[in-house]
Amino acid sequence: MTIYKTFKHKKDANRLLEIHYDENPESPREWDAHNGIMVCCHNRYNLGDKQFEDAQILVEHINEIKPLVKLPLYLLDHSGITISTSDFNDKWDSGQVGFIYTTKEKLKKLGHKKIPTKKKLIEWLKSEVSVYDDYLRGNVFGYIEYKIDQCNLDHDHKEQIDSVWGFYGSDFDENGIFDGELDKKDWEEI
Repeated sequence: MTIYKTFKHKKDANRLLEIHYDENPESPREWDAHNGIMVCCHNRYNLGDKQFEDAQILVEHINEIKPLVKLPLYLLDHSGITISTSDFNDKWDSGQVGFIYTTKEKLKKLGHKKIPTKKKLIEWLKSEVSVYDDYLRGNVFGYIEYKIDQCNLDHDHKEQIDSVWGFYGSDFDENGIFDGELDKKDWEEI
């Protein structure tokens, strides 16, 4: 496991927190509660929720369903891949690979009683793309909390006391690592 950051507890010198890259994250497109549907066409990557072999068939699909909102999906493929609803303006390594959209039927199926504003729908879809981008780029983390004990030979021994995985995004103020059992004010990066 690759350590991303290490913290020590401010009040208890025998507690250590290691934040690691999550080496086996779940694709957020496998989660149940998506407001959007990602449809893509790429000859090397299987992206989004549904893959089309031909871009023209993908466009025909979008035109048939008449989405409430649709946003283009662009992929940059250079030393890894990243996806966005905004063009990367790189004519060599990027281009549009599909769309993310939503429909009235999709929202009703998820239990939405009222259709949100177009602005809110766009915000939701962009957020889904951002989380998926974190997944594609490997920006998924977990933590292991240890208790440090010293043996009679003055060697430090780490005993794992907790671990949680599946935090998407490298901003720990936003991704939730410090929202549960851990309080950020109690930890200091070392």
